[in-house]
Amino acid sequence: MNAPSDPQAEPQIEAALKARVLGEALPYIQRFHGKTIVVKFGGNAMTDDALKAGFARDVALLKLVGMNPVVVHGGGPQIEQMLARLGKKGEFIQGMRVTDRETMDVVEMVLGGQVNKEVVELINQAGGKAVGLTGQDGAFIRARKMVLPPNENGAIDLGQVGEIESIDPGIISTLEHGGFIPVVAPIGTGADGMTYNINADLVAGKLAEVLRAEKLVVLTNTPGVLDKDGKLLSGLTPRKIDDLVAKGVISGGMLPKIGSVLDAARAGVRSCHIIDGRVPHALLLEVLTDEGVGTLIRSK
Repeated sequence: MNAPSDPQAEPQIEAALKARVLGEALPYIQRFHGKTIVVKFGGNAMTDDALKAGFARDVALLKLVGMNPVVVHGGGPQIEQMLARLGKKGEFIQGMRVTDRETMDVVEMVLGGQVNKEVVELINQAGGKAVGLTGQDGAFIRARKMVLPPNENGAIDLGQVGEIESIDPGIISTLEHGGFIPVVAPIGTGADGMTYNINADLVAGKLAEVLRAEKLVVLTNTPGVLDKDGKLLSGLTPRKIDDLVAKGVISGGMLPKIGSVLDAARAGVRSCHIIDGRVPHALLLEVLTDEGVGTLIRSK
């Protein structure tokens, strides 16, 4: 027969657990104090109200304990919703959204307006000081038209989809030093004055490289990178990634994520992570605890 539980013991156990978790966070706070952490915010974490609020609190907390989070957000589901209202269907090639002029207008309105302002407001409500930007602000993201190699059907035209030509870190650094949290929408500007829709994973990876970030963290709708049996691969190297791409295990929307994270790792970003944004407080778990919640990409 089980002994009756002590109702007074449960709060003490819970308090002890909280104290252990806080103690576990200390060395990470010390290690990453003053360091830049670039976070790509996307997937379900952007559409679930509880996850959005939790993410905003996580970002505000990281800033308050002395780190420098920089948020780069996507907005695929929101763009799809707006296109559907206009009777327009989205088209993707190799994980990239085909962006004609009309779609680009929607992208600018949704990413630079609706989504960016919502993320900024959530972080501000959580006690942070967030500032919203697109790559057009100060022309800090310079882009050019992305040209894909032709396939068996001929040339591939993605429209106003851009690749990054250069990023000027000045605005981001100024905001960081002023105590602000930059929130970046992945829209760039070309030398011809044209605006370009850039994959948010690519912007996050390049920004992490240019800012010499300590960490790049990419939130996704999966537990991380999975093998052919659906099991999590907790650690990957370039050689292993090449093998998985060749076998078709990594494909579709995961390709730009893997590519940008791998480029960042090779360029000197100390640790790069693809994590499950559906887990509450996934960002804090990845940065401040011993238990990771995704895939770590190592440069070697």
